Amino acid sequence: HNKLRHKRSISFRSESRTESVMPPRPWTRPAPPANTKRRDSKLWSETFDVRLGHQMLSSKEINRQEAIFELSRGEKDLVEDLKLAKKAYHDPMLKLSIMTEHELNQIFGTLESLIPLHEDLLSRLREARKPDGSTEHVGHILVDWLPCLDSYNSYCSNQVAAKALLDHKKQDHRVHDFLQRCLESPFSRKLDLWNFLDIPRSRLVKYPLLLREILKHTPNDHPDRQYLDEAINMIQSIVAEINTQTGESECRFYKERLLYLEGSQRDLLIDSSRILSCHGELKNNRGAKLHVFLFQDVLVITRAIAHNEQLYYQLYRQPIPVRELQWEDLQDGVIRLGGSIRGAFSNNERTKNFFRVSFHSSSQLHSHSFQASDAFNKQQWLNCIRQAKGAAESAMGVVGLGIPVGVETSIGDPEPPPSLLSPHGPLSPTTPPLSGPLAPQPKSMDHCDSDSSVDSPGCSMDMDTSEALASPTGCPDGPNRL
Repeated sequence: HNKLRHKRSISFRSESRTESVMPPRPWTRPAPPANTKRRDSKLWSETFDVRLGHQMLSSKEINRQEAIFELSRGEKDLVEDLKLAKKAYHDPMLKLSIMTEHELNQIFGTLESLIPLHEDLLSRLREARKPDGSTEHVGHILVDWLPCLDSYNSYCSNQVAAKALLDHKKQDHRVHDFLQRCLESPFSRKLDLWNFLDIPRSRLVKYPLLLREILKHTPNDHPDRQYLDEAINMIQSIVAEINTQTGESECRFYKERLLYLEGSQRDLLIDSSRILSCHGELKNNRGAKLHVFLFQDVLVITRAIAHNEQLYYQLYRQPIPVRELQWEDLQDGVIRLGGSIRGAFSNNERTKNFFRVSFHSSSQLHSHSFQASDAFNKQQWLNCIRQAKGAAESAMGVVGLGIPVGVETSIGDPEPPPSLLSPHGPLSPTTPPLSGPLAPQPKSMDHCDSDSSVDSPGCSMDMDTSEALASPTGCPDGPNRL
């Protein structure tokens, strides 16, 4: 359980959902190619004289100075980018009333408060640099400064909701045109607004690498080693804690966007989940697109519902407890399409990259066959399911029961029920999801859930990174966590 707790949810997402909603404006004139602003990427040894006095520095010391210089230069770039995000995006959109102050506060979060924080570290590093460009000690500076990174907790935890609102606002032509003009301007370096908003998180997960690189080139008898060891332990703990908090925030965000057609779909395992291991788009054997969530203790199959250009997730089948879940990796070609023999044992793209999940309920076997976009994404799903299942069994003190094979059903999934939400009705970004009595009453869902199969859209992965100390993160959607 603890091992899974610190995994990031994997996000198999298709960016085309939001981008495709915005048609090109016929009166928009293409902008001429912009000269992209380039940053100075000189090394320390190209900036300063490697001969201190009349003595040539050793290669190890040069590498140490390069690593310290990289830390300092990264802080300088970060401060510039944070100021640019405020000056070139936040302030003009507020002044021109392209977005409301409340919306901008939701999207930018506490970004402005991070600027003085990193200016402080940059100032300390510059003060520690000697006139000849070398730096003798940085460990004590880092040990003293790192605790202030706790303020990243609120910023990173807000990113899932911020990304969702930003994607929603891009459907406004004024917002879309403004952001497009910025993207085409030299100052953007071909980065969009979300790239700038995600820079702090990217910087945060680099600190362990940067500090270890400095330590690697620091002599064993150097007084900095003790401080650097302490600093590395501190940043690892900070990143792990922020990652946990961000993961719980992401989990809450998606739970709040679940829509229930009937009360029987509500499950205490969903309510109690604090970890979203994996989620993303799959299809069933009728060709319907589904969005599947793997929480720590329950698998939830939904349909993504667009309402006022925002996404909610309507439960499509009864939630499946992970402890009762079995899975099977299906060979290419061995799958029924549309509930018939048609397409069975064929080897075309429609019958590739399937896997099946199944469980017993009321002495009846229920199963769903899903198709991933490619073999890699399928294995990521299977890995997440395997880990979640293992954690659930460990928590119960049960040895793994193995993978059933040859599970087959003879009927295909029925067409998904009609959408609960009208795509044209008013709904603000902060309106809570609709459920319960507002939902139409569907036919009973007590029948046997059967195979789901299909062609799948492109899926992207928010994969774990070695420095994310707890990475979605294992698989599918939303902004990256650490």
